[in-house]
Amino acid sequence: MASQSTQPQSVHDFTVKDAKGNDVDLSIYKGKVLLIVNVASQCGLTNSNYTELTKLYEKYKDQGLEILAFPCNQFGSQEPGTNEQILEFACTRFKAEYPIFDKVEVNGSNAAPLYKYLKSAKGGLFGDSIKWNFSKFLVDKEGRVIDRYAPTTSPLSIEKDIKKLLEKA
Repeated sequence: MASQSTQPQSVHDFTVKDAKGNDVDLSIYKGKVLLIVNVASQCGLTNSNYTELTKLYEKYKDQGLEILAFPCNQFGSQEPGTNEQILEFACTRFKAEYPIFDKVEVNGSNAAPLYKYLKSAKGGLFGDSIKWNFSKFLVDKEGRVIDRYAPTTSPLSIEKDIKKLLEKA
C-alpha cells in the first residue's frame, strides 16, 4: 500500500501555473477560504458567473475569500483563446481581480492534479467528472474541500456557505 504521506492532504499541497506560466504554490492561500472554478469565456453561463464571482470577491476578499479561476476548453470548446486573451476578457469585461490560472483540463487522463484531487474529495451528483464550465468547489482555510456546486448554481446563492467558512476562526 502506498504511504499516506505521498497522497495530497489538502489543496495547499499543490503547485499550479498562473496565466503567465509561473509556478504558484497553493499553500500561499492557507488561512483563506477558496472558491475554485473552471471558467470559460464563451459559455451561456459566462456573464452571470463572472459578474457574480466579481461581486463575491469584492465583498469578501478583505475577509479572506480567494477565488481561483482555471480556464478550461473541454466543454463545447468555449475557452479557445490564449491565456492573454482570457485574462484580457475576464479582467476588462468583468473586472476580475482574482487570480486566473493557466488553462487546464479538468477531466480525463490529462486532468490537472488539483482537479483530480478536488473530484476525488467531492464527487458530483453524476460521478466524479466535471460536467460543464463553472463547476465550483468550496475549500476551507485548511485546504479541505467542503462542498461542490453545479455549473448552474449561481455564485451568489453560495454566499451563505462562504460566510460560514469565513466566520470560523
